[in-house]
Amino acid sequence: MNRDPFLHLLLSRRWWTYSPRTATWIEHATHGFNLFEGAAWTVFAGLVLARFIRHRRSWIEVPYALAFFTFGLTDFREAYALDSWLIVLKAINLVALFGLRGYVIRRCYPESRLF
Repeated sequence: MNRDPFLHLLLSRRWWTYSPRTATWIEHATHGFNLFEGAAWTVFAGLVLARFIRHRRSWIEVPYALAFFTFGLTDFREAYALDSWLIVLKAINLVALFGLRGYVIRRCYPESRLF
């Protein structure tokens, strides 16, 4: 089985796995930070969804909230294992988040700068 090494690197390489029994202090800290970060992105998703329910300025806020939520899910996954496909997915999700944020802030909430 001769797979393309670049394709393997891009899609299926595992870079890191969290193992509580053998983890160093930095791996425990990274694990905890990723769990915290996942929770924070999930809270942002809830805030965007709550704002949409209150104001209903644009339906684009629903995918914006979903982008925050899925970014949080990727952090929960990253807390246990970091794979190349996850990095690619996070990059795509981040581009979507920035694009949606720019649209929502510019068109719906020009007075807001946070989310």
